[in-house]
Amino acid sequence: MAHRLQLRLLTWDVKDTLLRLRRPIGEEYATKARAHGLEVEATTLGQAFRQVFKAQNHSFPNYGLSHGLTSRQWWLDVILQTFHLAGVRDAQAVAPIADELYEDFRHPYSWQVLDGAENTLRGCRKRGLKLAAVSNFDHRLQDILVGLGLWEHFDFVLTSEAAGWPKPDPRIFHEALRLARMQPAVAAHIGDSYLCDYQGARAIGMHSFLVVGPEPLDPAIRASVPEEHILPSLSHVLPALDRLEGSTPGL
Repeated sequence: MAHRLQLRLLTWDVKDTLLRLRRPIGEEYATKARAHGLEVEATTLGQAFRQVFKAQNHSFPNYGLSHGLTSRQWWLDVILQTFHLAGVRDAQAVAPIADELYEDFRHPYSWQVLDGAENTLRGCRKRGLKLAAVSNFDHRLQDILVGLGLWEHFDFVLTSEAAGWPKPDPRIFHEALRLARMQPAVAAHIGDSYLCDYQGARAIGMHSFLVVGPEPLDPAIRASVPEEHILPSLSHVLPALDRLEGSTPGL
């Protein structure tokens, strides 16, 4: 007779799954620049940031830790390069802006908790699940989660900076399982990235769910993710767990 699956561990992505930036990056950078007497268009800064972030992540993945950088140095360089690409060539003028922006993003006033996050985490805890955050983030995440009242919901928080590997590297998921003392078959991961979260967790044998926003999902992704693994909002998490636990393991 088939045994019913019983999940014991639920790991969570954080950014754009449980919380998001209160304002777009470009607006934050432009407002801070204006306070220092520099006028730069928010849209220009936003576009520059996306280009710089992608390039920096490619050249120095996971905050450049393997290249001897600290996450703070990595981010300050991203900010300086962003302003340079946006037309501000005076690095000395940007340096204090970069310092302040780095500190601003560790505070809860720069972030907002997504609808349903707290109730869902509470509901998961009531089910007896062990909860953990597994996030491509730096050490500032603790201050953010504490300030927003989310830290208390987790048994532990594992950042890519602390682990040494970013998602979808299987080693960060294996480290989470080791810390939780759980096997992948009784663990599930929830996140908004198809590659980093959904595929990353499944690659090591965990269950996983994909949180989707209001934007249309890429047809190729939708075709490869079963409907029951797609979460249109956080209010769909608990019903999805019910369906998963009602299924037969291995099917």
